[in-house]
Amino acid sequence: MNSNVNFYFNKAKKWQPELEQLRKIILDCNLPEELKWGKPCYTYQNVNIVLLHDFKEYCALLFFKGALLKDTENILTQQTENVQSARQLRFTSVNQIVKLTDIIKAYVFEAVEVEKAGLKVGLKKTNEFNIPKEFQLKLTENAILKKAFEALTPGRQRAYYLYFSAPKQAKTRELRIEKCIEQILNGKGLND
Repeated sequence: MNSNVNFYFNKAKKWQPELEQLRKIILDCNLPEELKWGKPCYTYQNVNIVLLHDFKEYCALLFFKGALLKDTENILTQQTENVQSARQLRFTSVNQIVKLTDIIKAYVFEAVEVEKAGLKVGLKKTNEFNIPKEFQLKLTENAILKKAFEALTPGRQRAYYLYFSAPKQAKTRELRIEKCIEQILNGKGLND
């Protein structure tokens, strides 16, 4: 138990008993507890294995390489279609957590074994992401914009692709693209 992490459990209002129960289970797995991104994170040889976090509707264990777990109980959730590696176990009650204690531990130990084996999640390459036709048109029309965009890191390019392609309406996509052109020309990512 890391005392630097205690504040997270003390500030939790809605899910405090559930989070404390999850903490107890993970600590029983003998993983070091750290504070990362303001959340309790449990590691194996300094590599992130699982993170505790809470949301309005549930609290969750996030397995960083959850896509590689066998999920024999079919209880892991992919947060959105764009999440490639992480998977969550979601909870809404202490009783639910208590009933799944052995399964939670088995998943944690499997996640450690995945790390020990050096397994990696096969991530989509940037060029495999959907490029909205509105953005492709802008790149075709503006060579300077195209060059600036291609100079961005793959992660920044992916962020723009996802942001531009999210809206259902073409007008909204176009507005997002227009709003970001200057930022791209300045070599900045979406969140820079």
